[in-house]
Amino acid sequence: MAHYAFLDDNNIVTEVITGRNEDEVVDGISDWEEYYGNLRGQVCKRTSYNSWAGKRRDLTTDEVIDEPGFRKNFAGIGFTYSYELDAFIPVKHYDSWILDEATCQWEPPIPEPDDGKDYYWDEESGTWDTAP
Repeated sequence: MAHYAFLDDNNIVTEVITGRNEDEVVDGISDWEEYYGNLRGQVCKRTSYNSWAGKRRDLTTDEVIDEPGFRKNFAGIGFTYSYELDAFIPVKHYDSWILDEATCQWEPPIPEPDDGKDYYWDEESGTWDTAP
């Protein structure tokens, strides 16, 4: 089974569905992105359930496979599809965060401390603060 994301006029994902595998041919139909897009009157792009942060993952073990993830990330409602990167990009939660084009994930301008404490991002100060 394959998954497909429908895009609005701003390339924002409005829905993700389960559909035909991309290699299936049914009644002469083989381009499922085009078929589903025409059916709904929206642009449709295939997305892969086992892609995240530019990597492919084995869904049974959650191990990273040494292959690039298809379109970087499994699409979710509110994600943006980038034609330039051929990738789905998650919602940006903080204005100061920067897109890593290799993973298509938003990264903080400074790394989160790695000292075992719980932190949250304070956008106003542009720093990591310890969680209460």
